[in-house]
Amino acid sequence: MAKILIADDSAFMRSVLKNILAKEGYNDTIEAVDGVDALKKIEEEKADLLLLDIIMPNLDGIGVLKKIPAGKIKVIVISAVGQEKMMNEAKSLGAVDFIIKPFDAENVLEAVKKVLG
Repeated sequence: MAKILIADDSAFMRSVLKNILAKEGYNDTIEAVDGVDALKKIEEEKADLLLLDIIMPNLDGIGVLKKIPAGKIKVIVISAVGQEKMMNEAKSLGAVDFIIKPFDAENVLEAVKKVLG
């Protein structure tokens, strides 16, 4: 089963995502509290997928996308900021999907399954 890194500054949101994933059998999850932590864990943990929030302290999601080497990890952005400009920028930086908060569990699982196969 795939290893999934959840990067969101909200402990509640990380918990919600972790529970959604666990119900579908994705139990190998790691959490990052901000963009700096996410970059560190991408290197250390060799995760298959990153669920990335945009608005975070220290380094935001766009900053994280700019620093990840191409092809290093698949990224799904999950953000309350649903502006088209932001979505297009995230996708141009390598994000494979964009989910807008608030989301329902089905949307998240559908996107994860599509990315992980």
